[in-house]
Amino acid sequence: MRDTRTNRILFQIGAILFALIVTTLVLSLAGAQPFAAYKYIMLGAVGSWDVVSNVLVSWVPLLLATSGLLVTFTVGLWNIGIEGQITLGAIFTTWAMRLLQDSGWNPSLILVIAVLAGMLGGTLWALLAGALKTFGGVNEIFGGLGLNFVATALNIWLIFGPWKRPGVASMSGTLPFDRSLWMPIAAGSSRLTPATLVIAIVGIIAVYATIEGTYFGLKLKAVGRNPKSAYILGIPTWQHMMASFAICGVFAGLAGAVQVTAVYHRLIPSISSGYGYLGLMVAMLVGYKASLAAPVALFFAALNVGSIQLPIILKLDSSLAGVLQGTLVLFVILGQGVRTKLLKKTKVSS
Repeated sequence: MRDTRTNRILFQIGAILFALIVTTLVLSLAGAQPFAAYKYIMLGAVGSWDVVSNVLVSWVPLLLATSGLLVTFTVGLWNIGIEGQITLGAIFTTWAMRLLQDSGWNPSLILVIAVLAGMLGGTLWALLAGALKTFGGVNEIFGGLGLNFVATALNIWLIFGPWKRPGVASMSGTLPFDRSLWMPIAAGSSRLTPATLVIAIVGIIAVYATIEGTYFGLKLKAVGRNPKSAYILGIPTWQHMMASFAICGVFAGLAGAVQVTAVYHRLIPSISSGYGYLGLMVAMLVGYKASLAAPVALFFAALNVGSIQLPIILKLDSSLAGVLQGTLVLFVILGQGVRTKLLKKTKVSS
């Protein structure tokens, strides 16, 4: 078998078909109508401008998280701690807005400072994960998971402690910010903010240009392929690893800032909304290629939003979207493994 573009596409199509077959079997075993479920997921994602705008609202933080993860994946690191980095970005954003909301400053200036603070928070938390890996010898997966728990605990403590609503601590989060401190919402939508769409699109373009078109990106790839060889060739490996964590932290913190300033307008317990973990699946599904990240992230966002219709109409659990997303990633990875094994056999036999 030859390693051609056609073969790669065929394996990816096969993986998608297998994922749909597995999901269909799960639905059938549960006594549901698979095609009706798929129909209502589609209608729930594109049935009206309002639901389309909700998909785009979900797409923005997911694409930002995926953009950051593509950088760490390029250097060969699994930044599982991105969930905590999103949370710290949201915390720093909330802190800045609480500090400045009564300052009398221009609301737009406050928003800019708050977003920058969120980026700083995500970066610091990512650098901590990087330091544990680089200087402490702690595997980035375990270090990241640990930091996720710490970030979640800190978030809940702030919501139920220092930042609780006057007279009551509520799971609904902190007191909402004044409407003047919300990012401007698009006409005809209740949630979509054009500014965040621009940020997400510019972000993924910047990541693509950096990885594919710069000397720095080439160095990241070299470190990711073989750190020892890269070091021998004069590439400072640990510095590039830390840089990749920092860049991912910037994007994660930005996602957290978007959640606070454009989606919830306050800090809530589940502020990350699982976008970090979902971003990991998107990055794996696209084979760590930035050129495919935006459409695949949009597809995942549409599944998330569309699946809300399942418990309403068909009395099914909305976790079906998670089943489909997980099986997609699983079969794509399996397909890549099978293709790699067949290529090796072909080379040996020739």
